[in-house]
Amino acid sequence: MTGAALRAADELHYNTIRQNVKERTGDKDMETGRKVAVLTDTNSGITQEEGQRLGIHVLPMPVMVDGQMYLEGVDICHSQLYEAMRQHKDISSSQPSPGQVMETWDRLLEEGYEEIVYIPMSSGLSGSCHNAISFAEEYGGKVQVADNHRISVTQYGSVLSALELAGQGLSAAQIRDWLEERAYDASIYVSVDSMEYLKKGGRITPAAAALATVLNLKPVLTIQGGKLDTFAKARGMRQAETKMLDAIGRDRQERFGTVPDSELRLNVAGTFEDRERAGEWLELARKHFPAMEIAYHPLPCSIACHVGMNAAGLGIMKKES
Repeated sequence: MTGAALRAADELHYNTIRQNVKERTGDKDMETGRKVAVLTDTNSGITQEEGQRLGIHVLPMPVMVDGQMYLEGVDICHSQLYEAMRQHKDISSSQPSPGQVMETWDRLLEEGYEEIVYIPMSSGLSGSCHNAISFAEEYGGKVQVADNHRISVTQYGSVLSALELAGQGLSAAQIRDWLEERAYDASIYVSVDSMEYLKKGGRITPAAAALATVLNLKPVLTIQGGKLDTFAKARGMRQAETKMLDAIGRDRQERFGTVPDSELRLNVAGTFEDRERAGEWLELARKHFPAMEIAYHPLPCSIACHVGMNAAGLGIMKKES
């Protein structure tokens, strides 16, 4: 799949999302009713531009490059981060400051929203979710933080669910409860091409990283309920991709066996330098799961800080009930 074809697939994907929201909400005006603002962070993979197109508010996550802080989608993009990686600069992710979070909430309330449901990355991967829950206590129930135990493509799906539920007139607290009750109805798998950033993050020892590089071993990691664990090892990225697709296939049959394809979301992701390589990964997933609608999402910069370039991932989750 060429870069142009991938962009066309992206546009079809967003048009489908907008149409689904209209159908599920009865085409209600999102500015009426309870006026619940749906807010997430860029760990969901939703950019500022995409958020505007879909009616979602997005908090940019900080990324550190050689000690300098940048905000994802504001003053750093994927290509700039990848260039820093090619130069082997010191790169890490960070949490949003309390001021950044609360200023965003204040702005949304000042704009006329009565309530906010905030869907940050999993509490199992960062302390930012628990911090936000603590901050929200000062807002008298107007801000509800959903500890949804998700990140990237499954967090993305949760945000879409929240948008549809808000359009149906649910309160922020009801949306939070709905998301938390279904938090574990999802799986993520990701394979890492380079050991450099897993080693820097302390998730693998230098000796193990060196051995894996020599043997061309690629770790396959999984997120089940918020924590990152080792799932398997593969010889090369192609074998790693096959292992991930097989794992999703088992989850489809064993965890979601009674759920129709129409009620599942399956998305692929990656940190590919080459847009066409991203298209190849998308096409491979579509061949394995021809009955399901699948889209590609770049892994956010804050995740790329930990998995490096040319990582591949995919996730499956249940849609709204």
